Amino acid sequence: MDSSPSTNENGRRGLAARLLRGGSEPDPRFTLANERTFLAWIRTSLALMAGGIAVEAFTTDIFVPEMRATLAVLLLLLAMIIASVACFRWLNVERAMRHGTPLPLPFLAPLLAIGGAVAAAVVIVFVLLRLS
Repeated sequence: MDSSPSTNENGRRGLAARLLRGGSEPDPRFTLANERTFLAWIRTSLALMAGGIAVEAFTTDIFVPEMRATLAVLLLLLAMIIASVACFRWLNVERAMRHGTPLPLPFLAPLLAIGGAVAAAVVIVFVLLRLS
């Protein structure tokens, strides 16, 4: 085994060795499950991004410009945050599995729930204002 400083005890080199910070290789099934979860968060982010674009592009007859822009930006910001945090979540879970420590608390699930609730509240307010 190479004993250079850029290689960890599992034979990982360079960026992988620095990001994973040692530990032992977990069961590949757990690593692959972690990757599938990451990809699910990315799909969710892409769906929110598509929703934001759709709101801006296709609801000109439904929403006033300010409401349309607010809802579209809210969905796009939520998509951006989820995509960004998903990467760090994947890395933190991978590190925890390698070091046998408890998994980190999921920050993404409450974020998505709160963001979805805020987007729904914006639409509810609009519908109520439109009725009066």
